[in-house]
Amino acid sequence: MNEQETGERDPGSGERVHWSEDGAERSALWRSESGARPPGKLAVADDRMTADAAYKLACEGTALLWRGDYHGARQLLAALARRVDRKPPKEGATPEESFHLYRQARSRRARVLGMLLVPLQISHEGTHSAYSVPLRRAPEVAQACEEAYGPPGEELTLVSLRELQGVLGAHEWRRKGVPVEALGGDRVHPRHGVFSPVRGEYVGLVARAPLPPGEPGSLVAFDIGTGTGVLAAVLARRGVGRVVATDLGERAPACARENVRGLGVQDVVEVVSADLFPGTADLFPMTEAGADAARADLIVCNPPWLPAKATSVLEQAVYDPGSRMLRGFLDGLAGRLTPHGEGWLILSDLAEHLGLRSREELLGWIDGAGLCVAGRLDARPEHPRATDSSAPLHAARAAETTSLWRLAAIG
Repeated sequence: MNEQETGERDPGSGERVHWSEDGAERSALWRSESGARPPGKLAVADDRMTADAAYKLACEGTALLWRGDYHGARQLLAALARRVDRKPPKEGATPEESFHLYRQARSRRARVLGMLLVPLQISHEGTHSAYSVPLRRAPEVAQACEEAYGPPGEELTLVSLRELQGVLGAHEWRRKGVPVEALGGDRVHPRHGVFSPVRGEYVGLVARAPLPPGEPGSLVAFDIGTGTGVLAAVLARRGVGRVVATDLGERAPACARENVRGLGVQDVVEVVSADLFPGTADLFPMTEAGADAARADLIVCNPPWLPAKATSVLEQAVYDPGSRMLRGFLDGLAGRLTPHGEGWLILSDLAEHLGLRSREELLGWIDGAGLCVAGRLDARPEHPRATDSSAPLHAARAAETTSLWRLAAIG
């Protein structure tokens, strides 16, 4: 077992890991979707390493580069998880303190489990390159890694086994899809880094809320932060004439377009890359009507529900630092609704039960944005943690309600 300081940054070539192995100096690119920095120390490990020894090194900040059997690495990761979970999160004096202690415990868990690394090399066959894991009994990872990371480069990469398992799991989600009751059981196929619509209650609310006045086919709707495109598809299936779905980055818009085509609503739903609301020039390039051209009869938004910092790409669908997206949606809504239009805000009250945001604060933001509440539909969560008394933050989760707030512009 060799151990060496690592975690250097090479300008212009990304973050790298350097270590000694078999008397030679080695180097590889570092990859982390969560934004974790390269480990400060690295030890080469294989099937001879005990779980206790591995846990001690991981807790001390030493990463383990696995050179043994792939299934042995999976077993070691499970053993590390059992050791981390022996210390459950502490209960705080308040729900808010309990939440922050829970997140600290989850962060420590992710840090320790992220210390078990596997090599990700590029295999070449003729002109074709593909990702592979050069370990005994390693699974086929080429397609899953290309979906998550893009086309392979030329260099060896080190990645945590935990992240690689997430990449492989996301590939299976995308391949199999998630059945959506509001779409008649048709499947939505999430991509890596795009939140899966596994909590069906918020989709069900959009499926049953009364549409604004007028013939559905004449209505224009915006779906803000569309993700997989599931809500845009539900609106299209309800007969809405045109739906413009927005999201940031590359993954979510690409994922939404893929699902829109798969669900056969591509003639109704248009996906654009935008921060919150679509721009007039992007939507109506031949129109001279000015700002009014970017108004809609219905604007739907399901923002992240908890005002806290996200620590990974996937967590951005759960955590909204400073309630930025929520407040941005509310502040811009009135000026983008038609005279009889509505904004649908789909939001859990979990933040209220955790003491992270009050109902009075939310209502104050709605009023301050020149909006009024025209109605509200509620649904109770159906996910397992809502009824599991042993789950962290159970009291808050058991009291949680997901609501669709029907908002209208004042005056």
